[in-house]
Amino acid sequence: MLELTMATVSGTEEGATAGMLMADSPSDPGAVLRVGRDRSVCRLATPDDWLFVSRVHLEFLCGPDGAWQVSWLRGSQDEPSSEVRLVIGQYTQSLVYGGTLPLAGSGEIIVYDRTGPRSVNVGFYHEG
Repeated sequence: MLELTMATVSGTEEGATAGMLMADSPSDPGAVLRVGRDRSVCRLATPDDWLFVSRVHLEFLCGPDGAWQVSWLRGSQDEPSSEVRLVIGQYTQSLVYGGTLPLAGSGEIIVYDRTGPRSVNVGFYHEG
């Protein structure tokens, strides 16, 4: 089971958790959870005017062995207007544009707006 929580945070709301959205999925091979602006394909959707987040920004995919991974999908732009980082405890790793990282345990994926003090914080908990 993968559980996700998402909060959109602007500079004035740092640390706020009001308005959190949640989604989960069993760890079945091929299961997918997406984060982005397109509500028709994303279980967790950001505000429409947050253009630093693409239509489908992050994709969480369960592999054949029940392990989850997260991918930052490439959008229509050559250069993204955001940065994405994986945080697990004291460990932080940048996720490259178009890249994929494995997930284990619990942590957070943070999408930072390069143009202002806004972020999308996606907490994850992998039960397995």
